Amino acid sequence: MTPLIHLIRRASALPVFVACAALFALMVMTFCDVILRSVFNSPIEAATELTRILMAILVFSVMPIISVSDGHIAVDLTDGIFHRLRLSRLRDGILYVVSGILLFWPIQRIWILAERARDYGDVTEYLSIPTYYIGWFITVSLAITAIAMIITGLLHLFAPKLLSESAQ
Repeated sequence: MTPLIHLIRRASALPVFVACAALFALMVMTFCDVILRSVFNSPIEAATELTRILMAILVFSVMPIISVSDGHIAVDLTDGIFHRLRLSRLRDGILYVVSGILLFWPIQRIWILAERARDYGDVTEYLSIPTYYIGWFITVSLAITAIAMIITGLLHLFAPKLLSESAQ
């Protein structure tokens, strides 16, 4: 089981690289758009749709990693109570599993919307990029997030030692 976890941890660098590339492209495009708009009064017309696409790639590519590594914003009002009662691991496991299961509804809805966009032939305004590609990307990213959260929750409940940093 440990070699599998090592492989998964190494493979998690790919979505981070994709997000970094999207962020860099977004930064360069915004810089060029501002310069072209200010100096030459000629903005990049497709900047808005590229910003939307790159933001979707940026957010949803790292969602599995952020979700599994406790990277979300959290309010710790009840952490002291759970820690004193030694129920933190149980709480975390249940929350991961329930959150992963709850993600299957948005996965289904976004897939349906992406397929509808494909059937209608929806494309972006300036570059004519088919919008269903972005929907498929979001669906796949959410599915990976859901599976990763369920697995992490089960590991929290039944094999917490595999989650520790010493298992690397």
